[in-house]
Amino acid sequence: MVKETIRVYARVKPPGRRQQAGIYSVDDDEKSLSSLEIIVPRDLADGFVNNKRESYKFKFQKIFDQEAKQDVVFDSIAKPVAECVLAGYNGTIFAYGQTGSGKTFTITGGAERYSDRGIIPRTLSYIFDQLRKDSSKVYTTHVSYLEIYNECGYDLLDPRHEASRLEDLPKVTIMEDPDQNIHLKNLSLQQATNEEEALNLLFLGDTNRMIAETPMNQASTRSHCIFTIHISSKEPGSATIRRSKLHLVDLAGSERVAKTGVGGHLLTEAKYINLSLHYLEQVIIALAEKNRSHIPYRNSMMTSVLRDSLGGNCMTTMIATLSLDKRNIDESLSTCRFAQRVALIKNEAVLNEEMDPKLMIVQLKKEIQELKDELALVTGKERTSELSQDELLQLDELIETFLEDNDPDSTLDVGADMRKIKYCFVHVKQLMNHSKISDKKLLSQHISEEKNTNKEAGEEELKKLKELLQQRDNEINILVNMLKKEKKKAQDALFQLNATSAGSTVLEQSHSINLEESQSPSSCFSLKEAKDFSSSVHRLPFLSRQTGGKMSLGCQEAFEVFKRDHADSITIEDHKQLLNQRFTEAKCLGEKLNEVRNKINHLKGEINQRHIQRAALAISSPSEELYTLDPVEEKLRTQIEEEKKRYKTMFNRLKGLKVEIEHLQLLMEKVKVKLQKDFEVWWSEESINLQENPEMVSSPNTTTVYPRFIKSSQHLSTSSFSETTRVSPNEDPAGKNNSITSNNPTLKTRTPPISSTSIPLTGDSQADADILAFIKARQNILQKKGKSCQKIGSQTKISSTAF
Repeated sequence: MVKETIRVYARVKPPGRRQQAGIYSVDDDEKSLSSLEIIVPRDLADGFVNNKRESYKFKFQKIFDQEAKQDVVFDSIAKPVAECVLAGYNGTIFAYGQTGSGKTFTITGGAERYSDRGIIPRTLSYIFDQLRKDSSKVYTTHVSYLEIYNECGYDLLDPRHEASRLEDLPKVTIMEDPDQNIHLKNLSLQQATNEEEALNLLFLGDTNRMIAETPMNQASTRSHCIFTIHISSKEPGSATIRRSKLHLVDLAGSERVAKTGVGGHLLTEAKYINLSLHYLEQVIIALAEKNRSHIPYRNSMMTSVLRDSLGGNCMTTMIATLSLDKRNIDESLSTCRFAQRVALIKNEAVLNEEMDPKLMIVQLKKEIQELKDELALVTGKERTSELSQDELLQLDELIETFLEDNDPDSTLDVGADMRKIKYCFVHVKQLMNHSKISDKKLLSQHISEEKNTNKEAGEEELKKLKELLQQRDNEINILVNMLKKEKKKAQDALFQLNATSAGSTVLEQSHSINLEESQSPSSCFSLKEAKDFSSSVHRLPFLSRQTGGKMSLGCQEAFEVFKRDHADSITIEDHKQLLNQRFTEAKCLGEKLNEVRNKINHLKGEINQRHIQRAALAISSPSEELYTLDPVEEKLRTQIEEEKKRYKTMFNRLKGLKVEIEHLQLLMEKVKVKLQKDFEVWWSEESINLQENPEMVSSPNTTTVYPRFIKSSQHLSTSSFSETTRVSPNEDPAGKNNSITSNNPTLKTRTPPISSTSIPLTGDSQADADILAFIKARQNILQKKGKSCQKIGSQTKISSTAF
């Protein structure tokens, strides 16, 4: 490894015919670095008081004055770098300066005289001359020529370059490998076996370069060009190859647009040139700083390509070209400052050696064969590259046996053969993948089936819920209206009872009020409400079986009314009273049993205490009386026996009560089941009878009756009595057969006449059947209540007469 700073040289361009030469001096000292002093005279136009600096000094490795020849420049600058490249190190030579300062002349040379050849052709001649002289190695030389124009890379050695437009050519792109090595895509490597072929490639590239005339230079290069020589060397019989490369860089010159006054396409080119040189300066500044962690190589294509040349594995040399006429003094000072910063950068050049891949393959094959021979000698078998068919079948059987074995300590022994081991792993992997694929298919099928099932079940459940919701809405609407009417009718019934005790005048007023109510539209259900309610009530008992025995509120109220009038209701009440008595008696017996048990335990404790006292007394003062029977103890034992008999008697009684309670509970359960079945049978019969005799519905001219059984029993009896005591003023005298007359001549009750024109039917068989069944059930209940009302009326008359 060679560590050294970048070598910096300066070359002064001779002034032109019309240019005024600037004032400078060169101090060449062979022992130390050369120094260049530039004098900037004061401008009298700025005034007598002028503090501008007049003298600037810069140090370089060597300074080439105006009279320096091309061969001297090559021997001092390029020849040492070319020798390092031949030795296996990377090298770079680049020229930097303003436009028109002689960069292209120094790197490429002039075309007028042979002696004006630049660094590139002289380097090619020197390299091939050394290759001819050195016969101990085999050399291979390749050449590439890259042009960076407006931040786009182009291959100058592409044969399509002359016949095509610049936009149609393939662009060179930068690619970076994981080791951060730069590779250029679409950049061709042309092999050059001698100096003539290399020079022809150089001239071909120079003819394809972008050149334009500017106010500063008649043939100004408008792009950065990098000519690269790739050299690989190898000694015969050696496995080591040395690869090196030499970058010869001709940078485009920077220019001040305000001074040159260019425009249009030249202005665009000047922008890209100045921008890329600015990025180059940023990289140089970052490399000069010691603690800088990031170097902005990727800002431009030129700095990316020259990454190794700037602070990397390369031996780099810079030539600062200066045009020291008075007009360009400022640009020359900037170039010198840039060169001083470049001189601070340190590169670490490494000898580029690598193993020859072809020779390494031969050696590895030889080593493999030797190892195979040794292995065959040890095992006694000669192995082939592939397993035989019998061996494969045997391995398949071993794998199946191993997988089917449930023993966790079982092993798969195939010997010390890597071919067999690898085959076992591959086979097991295939089996696992196959099982995973099959599991995924089964899982997807199962999921799809579950989705279909869940979808169907969800649709059915949604349909049921919608029906139940509609049914509940109908019930709520009808019940709310009925609550309002029942409240008003209860008030009317109470008022009528008061009027009955007061006299016939109040009774007539009550009759007129009831008549108005019967004729008012608010006392009647609409056809839609009656249809909805009747259908819901008719279906509820059967719906209760499907929904687990839960009935709606209206159905429960109807069942309560039916249960109250049922013959078994008295039996149920008797059983309830008897159960309450037995429960109370059993509770008392339990408390008495606990008291007797506690008393027995207390008596036993007293006997034990008596034994302890007598034993202590016998030890302290023994006598014969202590060994006789203790009358106190005998008394206590007698009490214990009595309490035990008492306890046994009460316990037997408690057991009997328990059996009796269980029997009563069983009887009540049977009666309840029978009552519910009778209710359902009665409801079904009424529905069937009403469907067969639809003319049994009451006429709309008479008092309209509503299903009272959805209310409590108290409201039902009150409202029924009120309904039966109403008299219509339009009653036909011929309908005396349908009236019920009490002993009081002022009180007349009648049952509603049956008329086929009572309620207009809907035409739906199910809805009409529900409505008719509901009306029939209501009439039966009201008939029973009418008889009770007659009894109440007669009793009222008797009590009023007695009063």
